[in-house]
Amino acid sequence: MATREKKSAKKPDLKSEICARIADGEPLRQICRAPGMPAWRTVYDWIEADKDFAARIARARALGFDAIAEEALEIANTPVLGEETEDDGEKVKIKTGDMLGHRKLQVETRLKLLAKWCPEKYGEKRSVDLTVNDSLAERLARARARAAG
Repeated sequence: MATREKKSAKKPDLKSEICARIADGEPLRQICRAPGMPAWRTVYDWIEADKDFAARIARARALGFDAIAEEALEIANTPVLGEETEDDGEKVKIKTGDMLGHRKLQVETRLKLLAKWCPEKYGEKRSVDLTVNDSLAERLARARARAAG
């Protein structure tokens, strides 16, 4: 019985830590792999059972999306030196330079996930053309003619 009380006493602290880490842009499954953290399915059970916690998670995710977007910008703006090796069978060439392809993949992955997770903020802007070529009077006249038979 004492161990259950300890676990339930820790739950609010765990919930706060989970929310803080999500707000920093850390994925839930990664958080749940850390020692002392509950399984990710347990967190989803808490979300279903506790409306307040669900609202806190939603706010944390919104903040986390912004953190991920800022991280993508930081990755794009920060060169990372690395080595590429080419082996043509006779000799190995080592080329040192910016790992542009790797950074591009990291940025694109984050942006695509953001567009899926929060399309209203990070998705493609879509517009609907509502231009009407006929005047309202012409359309009403045609409708009346159809109705009259």
